[in-house]
Amino acid sequence: MATAFLKMHGAGNDFAIFDARHLALAMPPERVRRLADRHRGIGCDQLIVLEPSDKADVFMRIFNPDGSESGACGNATRCVAHLLGGAASIETRGGLLTAAAAIDGVTIDMGAPRFGWSDIPLAYAMDTGDMPLAWRELERPSAVNMGNPHVIFFVADADAVPLEALGPEIEHDPVFPERVNVNVATVVNRGLVRLRVWERGAGLTLACGSGACATFAAARRRGLVDASATVRLPGGDLVIAETPHGTLSMTGPVATSFRGETEL
Repeated sequence: MATAFLKMHGAGNDFAIFDARHLALAMPPERVRRLADRHRGIGCDQLIVLEPSDKADVFMRIFNPDGSESGACGNATRCVAHLLGGAASIETRGGLLTAAAAIDGVTIDMGAPRFGWSDIPLAYAMDTGDMPLAWRELERPSAVNMGNPHVIFFVADADAVPLEALGPEIEHDPVFPERVNVNVATVVNRGLVRLRVWERGAGLTLACGSGACATFAAARRRGLVDASATVRLPGGDLVIAETPHGTLSMTGPVATSFRGETEL
């Protein structure tokens, strides 16, 4: 039996979205891997399954292309919010997120960044603002949890970093017991940051919403940016800002690529 799906993207970060609010849909790892394959399946950075929630408009499950499950995905949250009309509450494994329609897309409250070493988590205690670690030319990063773990390296030129080689090495380092998303960022000025991201379980992506928020939080902690900044990713711009409640808001574009059906 064919199952309907929707293909969407936020700043090039693309998702295959399945609606299982009225009919349960199993997503074992091998099925996720097949559907996410860009040559033999639908192809996506993450596969999203919408399920019922007793505390929000919807529960959003997030699967990486390797079949693992993630706790948060900011761009997918914005896409789902757009599907729900713009204003929505969305439950994820990483917490409850709220969204609102914006002139240039969708704005979501991503919650408060967490900086404790056990919140990331790390394998042992250390200063997460200036970690005494290095992987070849990448050194002294920051770590932030934005519903999922991120490590951020501030570099002179993010485009010059061989992230396709260093990303998997850092992602799987034992210091990160739940693996980690790897961000390399260049602070252009106090209102603009250039960013590239190696996503845990997905690899290089055109955009990463939680990575943009984590990078902003780390830059803000180091005094490098103002209370609002544009984070420029290969797929487009996301605007990150502090809210009066100590959380971070993220605003950016969303788009529908196509609708389709697939045999599960």
